[in-house]
Parts: sequence; structure tokens; C-alpha cells
Amino acid sequence: MNRIDQRFSELKEQGRRALIPYITAGDPAPQHTVGFMHALVEAGADIIELGVPFSDPMADGPVIQKACERALKHGVRLTHLFEMVREFRQTDTTTPVVLMGYLNPVERIGLATFADQAASAGVDGVLTVDLPPEEADEFGPVLKERGLASIFLVAPTTSHARAATICAHGEGYLYYVSLKGVTGSAALNADDVAAHLAPLRELTDLPLCVGFGIRDGATAAEVAKVADGVIVGSALVNRIAENAEQPEVIAGELKAVLIEMREALDAMSAG
Repeated sequence: MNRIDQRFSELKEQGRRALIPYITAGDPAPQHTVGFMHALVEAGADIIELGVPFSDPMADGPVIQKACERALKHGVRLTHLFEMVREFRQTDTTTPVVLMGYLNPVERIGLATFADQAASAGVDGVLTVDLPPEEADEFGPVLKERGLASIFLVAPTTSHARAATICAHGEGYLYYVSLKGVTGSAALNADDVAAHLAPLRELTDLPLCVGFGIRDGATAAEVAKVADGVIVGSALVNRIAENAEQPEVIAGELKAVLIEMREALDAMSAG
């Protein structure tokens, strides 16, 4: 069983919701990323999404765009991410790691090479933002052969028919984008999220996780009433940006954000 499936199975038995933080690998400098990953786990992360720095992150707002720029200034590439995950796995063999990024870096090194190196490093899933499900017939099987889950996005504007196609190709969990726009966008409407998740549950048994607009414990708990997990990115990446000149304090800042969310999610589940 893939580590992602195992983690969601454990959470379901416990009646808890998944907390999935996102950080951009190499931000503010590559030597800090593995330490940040461990800090996120200590603060209650169930799965880690590790962003692949890219020069044109079209789905991401200014916060994550600037994080990519900081990482790219240090020359961070896919091969460095594999090294980071491999180092992380030296002491953490259970927390699932998902690489989140865009198709271009994968195509540059070749799909089979990418999948081999990702699996060897200890990656569990891949979320390729700009890979449409219509083109996943080649991508998905290559990942599946290596035990890697293909994770897809669904947006508020996705039609029912297209959502069905996405669900048919998806593995691990489904990433529901709660807002029309980019990461770090405006306020999230939990009732609107609930209305969109209901028909998705008729299409798939995959866990439904919600990202974009999760800012604090209150928004995380509100969304978790109708979702299987919450994904937080910009709120964490903001803390990294604010403290980029003093990276020694960043791990503590990340933990503070995540602990509040973890406590809110667990209180909601207990309630």
C-alpha cells in the first residue's frame, strides 16, 4: 500500500482530518528544506507537498512565485529535490511526500527517469498542475509502475463530466481548489466548498482535500467539516518570506502556524 493510502486509512480509523502543508523546495536556501520538512511533521503534518521551483508557476500567486524565484536563485532543480527527500527518508520513513509542480521540468529529464528517481528517493505522489487528464494515459501508468500516485486538481469551474474523467485517473487524493484564482487568493466560502464537494463524492472514493484560502485554524476547521483534509501553502510560505534573512527562526514560525491548524482540526474532529 502506498504511504498516502496508508495515511488516509489511519486517519479514517481515527476520525481525523489530514493536514497537508506545502513549502517550496529550496526556499529560502536549499540547505534548510529538510529541516523544515521535519518541523512540519513535528507540528502535526500528515502529508507534505514539496513544491518544485519553476520559472512560470501559472497557478500560483505572488507569494509562491517569489518563493520559486528565491529557490531558483540557488540553482535548485529536480535532482536536488530527490536528494532532499532521500535525506528526509533517513529519519522519517512514514510521512508521505508529494512533489507538486509543472510538467516542463519533468519533460526535460524524461518521464521514466523522473519516475525512477522519484520512487528511489522515497516520493509517494506527484501532482503536476498543468497536466490535463486527457494526457494522463502515458503519465499515469509510468508513475503507477513505480508505486507513485497521480494526484489531480479539480476547480470550482470544472464540469461534472470533466470531473468524472479526472476522478477516473486520480490516485492518492483529489485536490479541490476552493477558489477561482491563484494561490493566496481572497476569502474562502465553506458553504460553496461543501456544495462542490458533494457531487465529487458521487464520482470517487478518493479522499477530498481542499487547498487555496486556508489561512488559519478557523478556516481549516470550517473546511474540514466537509473535506477529508486541508492543504495550506501561502500561509507557510509567507512566514518563510518574512524571515528569509534569519532562516534559523523559520522552523519555529512554520510550526506555530501548523500547530494552530492541527489543534483546530483535532478539536473539530473530537466535537
